[in-house]
Amino acid sequence: MNALQVLTTVSDAISWHSGHSPQEGALGLVPTMGALHEGHLSLIRRSSKENAATAVSIFVNPSQFNETEDFNRYPRDLNKDLVMLEELSCDMVFAPAVEEMYPGEDRRSFDFGNLDKIMEGDQRPGHFNGVAQIVSKLLSIIRPERAYFGEKDFQQLAIIRSLVRLLGLPVEIIACPIVREEDGLAMSSRNSLLSTAEREAASIIPRVLKKAVEMEQKPSPGELRDHIIRTIETDPILKVEYFEIVDNEELTPVSSWNQANEFRACIAVQCGKVRLIDNMNISY
Repeated sequence: MNALQVLTTVSDAISWHSGHSPQEGALGLVPTMGALHEGHLSLIRRSSKENAATAVSIFVNPSQFNETEDFNRYPRDLNKDLVMLEELSCDMVFAPAVEEMYPGEDRRSFDFGNLDKIMEGDQRPGHFNGVAQIVSKLLSIIRPERAYFGEKDFQQLAIIRSLVRLLGLPVEIIACPIVREEDGLAMSSRNSLLSTAEREAASIIPRVLKKAVEMEQKPSPGELRDHIIRTIETDPILKVEYFEIVDNEELTPVSSWNQANEFRACIAVQCGKVRLIDNMNISY
């Protein structure tokens, strides 16, 4: 295993890529915002299996946060992250400062049609444009053949695939399954911000989704939506921001099970001051 390199400037990251010969094999990228957990590590392990070299970016991107308080509260522990990465087959970590990635205002605006108008896009206006700004920068700087993203951010995954098509970027976007805690809660860096009571309350989210997914005779999508929201909000700590059942491809909200064969149940829940998202696949 090669020694882990930690780079903080765009010029050094570009030079690092230039030193990677195509004859050596493909390069994989795992973009993260740090505060690494097993979900991130599973992406890195997969990249290491499928590529000759793996780069990990650690950058808390301000342009995708709607509230300054949320940006400031986002967990950060670069030293801990680097210790974890030393144990994996990771070749380079790109951990730039905000000023390095945004030396000036990024005025680019991306058109994703309806993909960024619903669910997360509706609740967090401009969020996905910020995601597109930073992901396009990272892909252009590091220039991987493959980039790895978790399915927990299912709408983000669709946005990034659309971004790659829009810009004609020569990179394959690899989707990786959600990694969950023992009680089913989707792993997230934000979980560390939950109090004991909030963490216990949050465990109802995957339980309710799982029961809905496993129902043999499902009510209509609208009735199922109302049932799930009522059930989760029986705990006063939890407030559902949205619950939608969408088709797996265009993420169009559905009103009938006849509209597709594969669906995705997507949810965002405010748990105290912490915002949690999750999703599960529904076959019908």
